[in-house]
Formats: sequence, C-alpha cells, structure tokens
Amino acid sequence: MIRRLFLALALLLAPAAAFAVNPDEVLPDKTLETRARTISAELRCMVCQNQSIDDSNADLARDLRLLVRKRLLNGDSDQQVLDYIVSRYGEFVLLKPRLEWTTLLLWASPILLLGCSMVPVVVARSTRRRSPPDAKLTDDERSKLEKLLAEAGDRYAG
Repeated sequence: MIRRLFLALALLLAPAAAFAVNPDEVLPDKTLETRARTISAELRCMVCQNQSIDDSNADLARDLRLLVRKRLLNGDSDQQVLDYIVSRYGEFVLLKPRLEWTTLLLWASPILLLGCSMVPVVVARSTRRRSPPDAKLTDDERSKLEKLLAEAGDRYAG
C-alpha cells in the first residue's frame, strides 16, 4: 500500500518537462535531432524564463523548437542557428550568456560597487588613525588655560 502511494506521488510530482518536445517535432534524422536538442537546451524559454525551450510546454518554446529544427534542416550550423535566434530575441534568450563587454560589466559591477563604497570608509579610517601632533603651548596660552581651569573649578566647587 505504501509503495503504491509513494509511486503515485512520484508520478504526480515528476516534472512534465520530459514531455515538452512533442512527437510531431522530432526530426527523423537522429543526428539532426541530437543537434536540435543540444541547441534547445541552451535557449531560454521567454515565457518560463528559467527553463530551456527543450523543457518548456509554452507555445513560444514550441515555436522556437520548430524554428531550430527548420534552420538545421536548411543546413545551418549550430552557431548559425544560435546567432539567428539571438539576433531576433537578444542575448537574454541564452541560458548561458556569451562573455562580452556588456556581460563582463554586468558580472563585475557588484565588485566595482563594493570597491567604490569602500573608498569613503577607507578614507575615514585613515584620517582617524592619524594622531594629532603634540601641541606646544606658548606661555601666554598656558596662562590663559590655567586661568580658565581655575575659574571652572571655582564655579563647580561652590
């Protein structure tokens, strides 16, 4: 009884992604189908956003899978297919963005912001560490200070 319940739960909770590619989309040529699956695994579903088009059941993902297969049937290389789709949908369609200046800036920006925010802290700490120079009082300043201290002592003593 427990085994059946566990099996039923496992089947209910199993991801439906395995059924995303419909049988009518599969290419008869195994090599082309393998290439199409590899490319589809690299492309983001614009509806689901954290799934590849190979795993998504969305209509747009289906359209993209068909487009990939159509381009492969037309003789495009894997890179040409990816370039074509990126030209139409932008870099966001790639699950693993290419390393370019824009993506490098995106990845480096937290480090740059942290560095820039640390500058005031470092400046404040470095100025705080400096010890004030020894103050040498002149005879006139010393007599004024003693007079002020005496007056303050008389005021609080009485």
